[in-house]
Amino acid sequence: MTESVELVEDLYPTRVESESVPFRRHHPVVWGDGSPGPLSSDEVAGYDRDGFLAFGALLDSTEVRECREEIRRMASDTALRSSGRVAPEPDSDEIRSLFEVHRLSEVFRRVVQSGRLADRARQILGSDVYVHQSRVNYKAAFDGSKFGWHSDFETWHSEDGMPAPRALSFSVALTDNLPFNGPLMIIPGSQRTFVPSVGRTPPGYHKLSLLGKNLPAGPADRTAVTTLAEQHGVRQFTGPAGSAVMFDCNCLHASGGNVSPFPRTNLFVVYNSVDNALTTPYAASEVRPGYLAERDVTPVPPSADPPRR
Repeated sequence: MTESVELVEDLYPTRVESESVPFRRHHPVVWGDGSPGPLSSDEVAGYDRDGFLAFGALLDSTEVRECREEIRRMASDTALRSSGRVAPEPDSDEIRSLFEVHRLSEVFRRVVQSGRLADRARQILGSDVYVHQSRVNYKAAFDGSKFGWHSDFETWHSEDGMPAPRALSFSVALTDNLPFNGPLMIIPGSQRTFVPSVGRTPPGYHKLSLLGKNLPAGPADRTAVTTLAEQHGVRQFTGPAGSAVMFDCNCLHASGGNVSPFPRTNLFVVYNSVDNALTTPYAASEVRPGYLAERDVTPVPPSADPPRR
């Protein structure tokens, strides 16, 4: 089913012309009572407090190998290069990101629909969920560029019309995530503070923003990032291939560039509540393509996966 697109009240104004004034989030982090589901009550409480949970082995070695094979296959598909789904590195021909992988690959579709991911998302978001976005971030050896500090919800709210921060992401390591190859960093507790971005959204902005270079809108205010980091610290996530981090859509996060000889390739899956369907963008003149922002809220079907912790 596809929801109609209607503008609702803007509780998170952003893309302002003056200075950024952060404010406290209006909505919960854990929706409902946080049950039932595969997460323990302590894990739910930890997610509510910090905005994230880390898992040591979400995918097994066979699944990781299959995902890597698909990555190589898709990277060599010249037709994908012209589809808009491939974002190149800003200073090379290497692939930075490849979007909508759960529709391009049966292997990734199975991972995305796995209860190991979707059941945890349902538990935290308190509803059925659908896939707002999926992508592989390649971050090549020697040339992988950084991802600056930002809140995903700020982008999804302003450019996609996501009304509330009722979404979360999984970052699943498909190669070892090491301290020196650009791992994910999150400011714990930042999910409770919305940081508006300064600068208007120009037409066709998604084509520029995917390059992550000299962005006129979207990056988090540096003063706010510094203040929140001084208050809460910064957590860096390293781990072997198959490990994962689940984090709230409003967490301030970033990752450094990769000048090491070891690639850092991760799968990102974004689950949004079916009760949080996209509306008209709040701070952009046009909607982004479906491979960046899905508007069909058909729920991820129940999984037959056995329960796993």
